[in-house]
Amino acid sequence: MIRCSLAALLAAALLAAPPPAEAQATVPVRIRVIKGSRQGPPSFDPRLENQKRQLSALAYVRWELVDERSLELAQGKTQFFTLPGGDDVGVTLQERHGNAVTIEVALAARNTQSRLTVEKGQRIVHQVSPEKGGSAVFLTVLAWP
Repeated sequence: MIRCSLAALLAAALLAAPPPAEAQATVPVRIRVIKGSRQGPPSFDPRLENQKRQLSALAYVRWELVDERSLELAQGKTQFFTLPGGDDVGVTLQERHGNAVTIEVALAARNTQSRLTVEKGQRIVHQVSPEKGGSAVFLTVLAWP
């Protein structure tokens, strides 16, 4: 005769059950790689017009769109791409709660990891390279573009 407690049955059922649909779904994300520079005459890449107000608040006077990617992020699955200068960056969906997601941005060469939480329609600007020669590389993250 096999006896099982209710708690053991519930635990087994939870372990066997698939994660909630929200956790399974992918989240479309648009990532822009942009270069900011403190040197030279002020200029603004017209493709960044919808970010002009946000970027103008930073100490850089020249902004250039270097790369733009549309990704489908699944929770816990890292996607990689290369930044100008050769550093690889990994982007991972850590959590999703309703209209907010937490995304980890990791640069192995610099041994850095940052977690960014964005809500639908919100865009975060994140510096991913140290300033060199008056310029730095930034990522902007927009979930559900």
